[in-house]
Amino acid sequence: MRLPPLNTLRVFDVAARTLSFVKAAEELHVTHGAVSRQIRQLEEALGVELFQRRNRAVFLTDAGLALQAATASAFAQLITAIGKLQSDETGNVIVVSCEPTIAMKWLIPRLPRFQQAYPELQVHLYAAGGPIDLVRAGVDVALRRNDFQWDETWDTWRVGEESVGPVCVPQLAPGEGPWQGKLLHTLSRPNSWANWAKATGHEIRATGRINYEHFYLCVQAAAAGIGAALASCYMVEEELAGGRLIAPCGFVPDGSAYYLLSPRRIHDDSRLLRFAEWITAEMAATRDKARTLTA
Repeated sequence: MRLPPLNTLRVFDVAARTLSFVKAAEELHVTHGAVSRQIRQLEEALGVELFQRRNRAVFLTDAGLALQAATASAFAQLITAIGKLQSDETGNVIVVSCEPTIAMKWLIPRLPRFQQAYPELQVHLYAAGGPIDLVRAGVDVALRRNDFQWDETWDTWRVGEESVGPVCVPQLAPGEGPWQGKLLHTLSRPNSWANWAKATGHEIRATGRINYEHFYLCVQAAAAGIGAALASCYMVEEELAGGRLIAPCGFVPDGSAYYLLSPRRIHDDSRLLRFAEWITAEMAATRDKARTLTA
């Protein structure tokens, strides 16, 4: 089997992340027409439709959602590997393991700001979630939510609380009544809707349930109008700002939080301390911004 041209996959990955050919063109420094041609070439090579075009907006099809799951992980690993090859042994590299959806939807778009603030430091990012062997994985810090038991000998830094809320396209907003229609679930947080309803007192009358393996697939499906997803405020900032999704009930803490885990004391390593302080401030700013973006 022959792979499609690498550039078409790169263009698709950016367009799928931004859900906009215009924004993809701006990020890649090409024309809107060039993005459209590359996407069309990829669709013809694969023999499937990756985007639905509706009234100047684009949405991922099921095939597009599946392909994005692969390209997002592949390009993140490729960027990290190339960065390692190009870096020298100055000790100014921070190897970070981060949950895939947080990495793709929140951390990666912010890394240029960290680079600007600390040009002498380089961040090498690995997209991985759940339990981790920090020593065997060879990472300096791992960003994880406290939904599993980790090694008590590790140093921990509380980055910020998790805040969640239902998100959907404007047409699916429930108004003053209960949540109805199809509810989108992720296998990593199977009870999130029930926990949210119990914590907030909202009533749910779902007419269907769709399960997705990864959280970012849930978010993309919600943006495509398939149903409503219960999302973290860190994972839908761009969609809320662009009006592709709304959060009718806002976001509330769900009792969990994000932590940096490290095999060494973060306070004793100036590189890790600067990264920890920076990412803590960024998460706080995102939570504050989410309060202004809710419907």
